[in-house]
Amino acid sequence: MAKVIEGLYYSESHEFVRVEGDYGFVGITDYAQNALGNVVYVDMPEVDDKVSAGEEFGAVESVKAASDLISPVSGTVVEINDALEDEPELINQDAFENWIVKVELSDKSDLNNLMDAKAYAAFCA
Repeated sequence: MAKVIEGLYYSESHEFVRVEGDYGFVGITDYAQNALGNVVYVDMPEVDDKVSAGEEFGAVESVKAASDLISPVSGTVVEINDALEDEPELINQDAFENWIVKVELSDKSDLNNLMDAKAYAAFCA
């Protein structure tokens, strides 16, 4: 069973959001990294790029497959996880610690469309 963390928001496309104030840290879930296998590359947007809930904002590539990243929230990218440029495999070590982008949230109501930990665990089962 993939790890699911309480207090995060989850999308059906297996991204998570950890909200801190007006910011959301977005990454892929443990379930997603398990499904992908060894991550070899993360395609991330640039700082100041706009992301929209339900829209593609990058991709994660593994030795098995490439998977589009679908933003669970709307807003402006204020930071990218630079460590993933040199060590994309950090996502395999701990998907929840190694978020991909930090977004300044433009509409917190986006969170209402996401699942909590219990609903996501049931979705993955």
